[in-house]
Amino acid sequence: MAISDFSFNTIDGHSTPLARFSGRVLLLCNTASECGFTKQYEALEKLHRRYQHEGLSVIGFPCNQFGQQEPGQATDIKQFCQIRYGVSFLLSEKIEVNGQHAHPLWQYLTKHKRGILGSKAIKWNFTKFLIDREGKIVGRYGPLTPPQALQDRIEELLQVKTG
Repeated sequence: MAISDFSFNTIDGHSTPLARFSGRVLLLCNTASECGFTKQYEALEKLHRRYQHEGLSVIGFPCNQFGQQEPGQATDIKQFCQIRYGVSFLLSEKIEVNGQHAHPLWQYLTKHKRGILGSKAIKWNFTKFLIDREGKIVGRYGPLTPPQALQDRIEELLQVKTG
């Protein structure tokens, strides 16, 4: 299995194969609207807008597994993200990232890129996975790592020259 073998449903209910993003750098993040880290939507959107034409795709995966911090329905989540943070990057339908009902993509991500002390489990909202253009998972970052801290690594993967 590879990243490109998975698909997910968008927040609008459309099946989307990750093969569609072949050759792009991906930043995948489990999100929540009522979390202390929710403001990371803003930084994710900035990365998306700055690098989407260079080959970056940001995808948010709303999840209600941590403190019930994503209680809304799809339309509520989408509206919140657009109105509050101007989110234009792709959002999935609400998923689980841990346990027996975890989305298969997230099972794959956590199996192949473990967290602190070798843990597979996602510890909280806004855990981020960075995928290179070849579909290799090159980084896993916890919620304490703000999206903007990934900018240099993203530029390196995109081979963007700044300055």
